Amino acid sequence: MARRDIERRVTEGAGRDHMAGYNVPVSSGGGVLSQIGGHIAAKAAPYTPPWIGAATLPPLAGWGVHAMWGETALSAGLASAGMGIGAAVLSAVTWTVSGGTNKFRRFRRAQATASVAGGMGWLTCSISAGPFGHPMTDLWLLGGGLFAASWNVRQLMRNAHDETEETTDKGVLGKLAEAIGLEKVQVTRAKGNGKGMVTADVAVPPGKTMDDVQAAAPKLAAALQVPPSAVTVKKDPHNAGRGSFAARVADLLQDGVPFLPPRELGLLPTEPIPVGLYADGEEWSINPFLADILQHLLIMGVTGSGKSEFARAVLAHLMTRRKLSIWLIDLAKGEQTLGHMAEGLDWFVNNKRGGRKEAKLMLKSLPGVISARGDELAEEGLDQWTPKSKLNAMVVWVEEAADIADFDVLDEIARKARSVGIWLVVSLQRATWTNLSTDVRANLQASACFGVDEAGDASFVLPDRVTDSGAIPDWGSDRPGYGYATGMGIPTERWTTEVRGSLTKEVRDQIREMILAAAPYRDPLDDISAAAAGLAYAQRTHHGTNRTNVQEAAAPAPARLQAVPGPQDENEEVPDTEEEEAVAMEIDEIYTEVMAQIPGDPEPDADYARLSLDDDVPDPDADSGIAFEQSDKPSTEQARAILYGEIDGWAARGRLTFETGDLIPAAVAAGRKRGWLQNELKKLTEDGALQHDAHGEYSIVRPLTAAA
Repeated sequence: MARRDIERRVTEGAGRDHMAGYNVPVSSGGGVLSQIGGHIAAKAAPYTPPWIGAATLPPLAGWGVHAMWGETALSAGLASAGMGIGAAVLSAVTWTVSGGTNKFRRFRRAQATASVAGGMGWLTCSISAGPFGHPMTDLWLLGGGLFAASWNVRQLMRNAHDETEETTDKGVLGKLAEAIGLEKVQVTRAKGNGKGMVTADVAVPPGKTMDDVQAAAPKLAAALQVPPSAVTVKKDPHNAGRGSFAARVADLLQDGVPFLPPRELGLLPTEPIPVGLYADGEEWSINPFLADILQHLLIMGVTGSGKSEFARAVLAHLMTRRKLSIWLIDLAKGEQTLGHMAEGLDWFVNNKRGGRKEAKLMLKSLPGVISARGDELAEEGLDQWTPKSKLNAMVVWVEEAADIADFDVLDEIARKARSVGIWLVVSLQRATWTNLSTDVRANLQASACFGVDEAGDASFVLPDRVTDSGAIPDWGSDRPGYGYATGMGIPTERWTTEVRGSLTKEVRDQIREMILAAAPYRDPLDDISAAAAGLAYAQRTHHGTNRTNVQEAAAPAPARLQAVPGPQDENEEVPDTEEEEAVAMEIDEIYTEVMAQIPGDPEPDADYARLSLDDDVPDPDADSGIAFEQSDKPSTEQARAILYGEIDGWAARGRLTFETGDLIPAAVAAGRKRGWLQNELKKLTEDGALQHDAHGEYSIVRPLTAAA
């Protein structure tokens, strides 16, 4: 079509030059009707040749062959046989020379071959029957009319489409395929989007698989002179012999992606979250709470790869929404990364004093929160959380989880939190089995993988079908913000498209102002979840702002959770500085190490070696002259009051964890044995006042005076 347009313009230009300098009189004869008739004739002229040919050529040629060979049966038979052979040969030649690979050229081949075969067949019959008689005249009129009309239709379609358009392996991609040893692979429907992306469909011949094409992707990237990650080849899940190819031949994201603020404050958690752009210039957004299944997120990438930028972009949007509460643990950077956004967090545990202890308490409180939320959703008749529930959606974001996470607790959270509207996000540099158990990783079904040092590391977080396609961000920290993302409502066909996250460093102040402005829209954590989180939540170090406690963030925080192990009394000194805390922790470690080296029974052969704490005190020797003062044994209520008072005293001072041995003095004061103590702790655990982990440690969930 382009060639025809050029020729037309040249012809018209020549005509204008030829007429230059002449005064051509304009005739007024005929008026408007004459001009309309002339215009119609000019428009119809290109479509008349097929009709002229169909009207004149068949009768002339038919009359000629009949006159030459139709007089005798012998000459007519021989001429018909020769004409039939010639018709077959001419049809074959027409099919061969009119070949094409796009749909227009394939139709032209069929049309031309049918026209030649039909015309030659009619001419062969005219040798014997003659052109002017029934049924030859009928066939001429009908066949000629259809012939002319079909070519007119083709002319109309040709004006709307470019028949020279190349969409097969005969183009540039086909030549590249031949260059890398895939000459028989069919590359069809190749097209660019005008934004640096080229896509095509791929089909392999018998004996080849799409694995062969995927293995050749690095060679194709080298031939295109683009990075290895710029070329991806995906398999068709419905056809093993087909797939799709995508190449990024221009980087539209190299200058960065500006942060896109929310369109308004107070949106629901189910609204999309814009976090960056795809390599083809389309918006990269996620929507975890609206997906069919709430998929927990695993974020991975080396230092400087863009994890923090991604976290700020996602959290900045979530902090402006209603019916949503965010708990975040960041012991690696803490205030440095998210300090300017702290007002939007409901519970923020950073790297300040006691942070590690508080982080573990947060994670230990979540199983109880999950259970309570599940009961509430069941009463509301909901299979999973939706904005219709009176519960808030929750986000639990854990940075560098390998430093603090108990795999058993994290696995329970990942398995059970999905249906109750708790989105778990785990971020770390390398998700190996030593840093994150395979069970936990299996339950983190969404992923955001930024730069990694080794290609194999990407397989820890990205699905196999993504890495097999060549989507591997093995550029380390050289391309911050670039990566690949799956799940969270992202269409599967987008999983292999490169993304880049928004830049948030330059707009830190604007983000902080936006979060402060959203305080009236943020809802406090619902009462059910808050009660289930217990004292750990009530005594949390950081209290985020929301529409009911806008001024609370400026108030002094409650008593901090202490990291000093063992029972505390009112006279016990608590370290005031990080240096003193470090010294105290070192002393505790030395004490533990020394006590571990002391034998359990220094005199195993002594007469009292068989006695234990649970045995009754033996009567004194009558000849010893020693008398023991008898005292009344406390009642059950008094014994429990002593035990509960000890535990409540710890909770009041901010100590929320203990072990069974820490309560032995209280059991002795209550006149009870270890068995009674263990039964009481079991009862309190079943009532939900305490939590007991696999390591033998108890956590205080709520004051025990209510459990009595």
